Amino acid sequence: MTNTIQHIKTLFYQDENSNLVQRVFWNSLYIAFFLLPIDINYPTPFFAVAIVSGGINIFKGDKQYLSENKILLLFPLYFLMLLLSMFYTENVSDGWYLIQRSLTLLLFPIIFLFVKEDGLSVRKLFDFLLYGLIVSFLINLLMVLYDVFLFLGNIPPNSSFFDYVKQGWDFFMHVQFSSLVNPGYISLYILLVLSYYLKKELNTIFRLLTVIVLFVYLFLLATESAYFTLFIMALLLLLKVKDKVRRNLLILVLVLGTLVFLSNPRIIDLNSNLNARGLKEVSVNNPTISESLRLLSWKASIKAINEAPLLGYGVGDAHEVLVQKYKQLGYNENYEHRYNAHNQFLETWLQMGVVGVFALMLIFTFLAYSMRRSYNEFSVFLALFIALLFESMLVRFNGIVFFSIIVPLLLKKRSILSSRIIRNE
Repeated sequence: MTNTIQHIKTLFYQDENSNLVQRVFWNSLYIAFFLLPIDINYPTPFFAVAIVSGGINIFKGDKQYLSENKILLLFPLYFLMLLLSMFYTENVSDGWYLIQRSLTLLLFPIIFLFVKEDGLSVRKLFDFLLYGLIVSFLINLLMVLYDVFLFLGNIPPNSSFFDYVKQGWDFFMHVQFSSLVNPGYISLYILLVLSYYLKKELNTIFRLLTVIVLFVYLFLLATESAYFTLFIMALLLLLKVKDKVRRNLLILVLVLGTLVFLSNPRIIDLNSNLNARGLKEVSVNNPTISESLRLLSWKASIKAINEAPLLGYGVGDAHEVLVQKYKQLGYNENYEHRYNAHNQFLETWLQMGVVGVFALMLIFTFLAYSMRRSYNEFSVFLALFIALLFESMLVRFNGIVFFSIIVPLLLKKRSILSSRIIRNE
């Protein structure tokens, strides 16, 4: 028991030279990152504690970090432009609601200007996110298996064992797998953790099993943008391999893996087969938007942007303008579900105009430049950038808070995945 407690303690922030405020800050972030893939509400109090303790640390922090990392001030600038758009928005209540959720874009980058961090403390963020992903996978798996059990109870008792297995498997492969957190966010977390862990050798059973679980989780989430990102990341990793035999083997694995992922029934629309068996009452749709509907969202967003390209519509009115554009264009399903732009750059343009999207592009331009040093680091940039191309990440708390912590840490002088930090192990 004592050894277990000691092991748990070592997982948290243990820098003997740090003060209590620093320890509270980092340990609150660790717990929040652990809870982030499990539920959208659980991590919020811990992020709040991290903000308070990090704010206190501003007055105690080393001012040299400010001069070294002025690039992080782009985030407060982005938030300021979001705030200024309130002056020309009519739906003030919705605007303030998004402003409140976006406060972390202002607070965390400023905190990281003064907070001292080292390779070990930052790496632990990934460790806790990994632990949270594993727990999230198990919770979702148990929930889906329970749904399968209830479904099998409705099958006629005179059915054969083969019918039970076949219908149960069909149900399992079509039922929503992540009901607690949007699959797009979970997929992004998995891709970033994979980028981090695949830089290390899979020389232990734990690391190998961890990577396998993450790949299975990503497969079951069936997020098409994540599949595309994973394929690009795999190609980048292949470029690192110099040995011809090993490269050919990995190419074979990549081709086979791609075929497996693309044949996922959650991606291929088989709802008609389920409905033919009388399963219409079951919610078996992947909660992520289809690619055809996403294209309609982009098309409507561009048409709306063309009518107000300079300033946009303000943070409070942008979504309603887009919804009305769906109605005007006859995009009925997008209108009924009130879909957002499903592209953060288009979303930002709708909210703040060309100046806002320029600030967002500037952040990612600096990020691409700072992470050009290796394929692993650049794959992290790609995961984040492609996620913003396919989702409006900065309209939900999970996306906002993750973006406001991970990207500033990547932009700091010592990147999370830089070789200097990895050598600190």
